[in-house]
Amino acid sequence: GLEKAKLLRSQPAQIVEPKGLLYVQQREFAVTTPKDGSVSILGSDDATTCHIVVLRHTGSGATCLTHCDGSDTEAEVSLIMSSVKSFSNTTGYGRLEVHLVGGFNDDRQLSQKLTNQLLSNFTFFFLTELNDREEKDIHFPIIYGIAVNVKTAEIFPATFPEKGPDEDLRSASVLTGATLTNIYDAKMEQLHIGPYFWRPFPHVDFWLEQDDEQILQNLSTSPLAEPPHFVSHIRSTLAFLKEHPFPSRSLFPDRKPRIYKKNEEGLWEQVCSDKI
Repeated sequence: GLEKAKLLRSQPAQIVEPKGLLYVQQREFAVTTPKDGSVSILGSDDATTCHIVVLRHTGSGATCLTHCDGSDTEAEVSLIMSSVKSFSNTTGYGRLEVHLVGGFNDDRQLSQKLTNQLLSNFTFFFLTELNDREEKDIHFPIIYGIAVNVKTAEIFPATFPEKGPDEDLRSASVLTGATLTNIYDAKMEQLHIGPYFWRPFPHVDFWLEQDDEQILQNLSTSPLAEPPHFVSHIRSTLAFLKEHPFPSRSLFPDRKPRIYKKNEEGLWEQVCSDKI
């Protein structure tokens, strides 16, 4: 495991373009198989105190990627285990492989706690304990993002210029306390976002007036190690929450998810819900 971790760490991050990509945000997961005609890459990034977990069944090739932050690890683990097993054929040959990426020696020891929770739930694993570099005595995670190729099972460090669709909407659901959600229907090859419902975000105007330092200290789990775009990301999420205090009116009046399919170019395109 350690050798492989060193290898992963020494690779330069690849830029993953949106074509064929299913990007997973915090508290989301997605599962698919090598048969998927739309999605060939699952990816996620910005895992500071969070972990990105890749779970793959060697028999069916069913692969799940999730970005969990320890809000309810027990429940999350059983959810992703059963989602992967649902694709595995009944003959049952093959085993589950788990790759854990992210988490580092943060000041508040959050990632250590999360690692321990995850490990106590999995049998076979590979762990990037090495995922840590020090700068002026501040610990930084080395790999912020990871991608898995569902066809080849290759896992590599990655960055993602496009994190859509509905990036702000999905972040807003995390900031307002959503639980881990499956966002992809592999049989239909469709991405489902929402419906999400939240109450107006408390003191949103106050937060939007604060400087970067205040936002970092109060709205991040590891203020010293966030990537440079963290604050602007939180600001745009807060602005979105301000604009949509009542999502049941402005975003999901019909209580149905927003549905996307990949188009000819391999990019997500919204599907009219009446066609489904």
